[in-house]
Amino acid sequence: MPTALTPPTIAPPFGAYSHGVDSGPVTRVVVTSGQLGLAPDGSCAPDVAGQARQCFANIEAILAAAGLGPEHVIRLNAYVTERADFAPYMAVRDAWLSGVPVKPASTLVIVSGFTRPEFRVEVEATATAPA
Repeated sequence: MPTALTPPTIAPPFGAYSHGVDSGPVTRVVVTSGQLGLAPDGSCAPDVAGQARQCFANIEAILAAAGLGPEHVIRLNAYVTERADFAPYMAVRDAWLSGVPVKPASTLVIVSGFTRPEFRVEVEATATAPA
């Protein structure tokens, strides 16, 4: 079981994430490519929340293919194209992690864009399988 690392000598996280995560002994590491808000039919929601929900659905499908779930994620990296997209992305991320006892380490970066102009968010995950 992962353990959150939040030393008392630094400010606590200001969101639903851990400053660090000790995965403990692991047998496997699963890393996803950055997932865009593309549905299986190739459609893409026009808003960042819809795209983020699809990103996390894609990540969950990849994890499931490895026999894992959101509770195995130890790190999330996310990228949005506008500062205004921060809150809607975080709401979706927090909902996806709501049942996860140890929140993963998490980074959110604002970027100038992605490969297609309609893409507004991209998320990648690192998960571990316990030994």
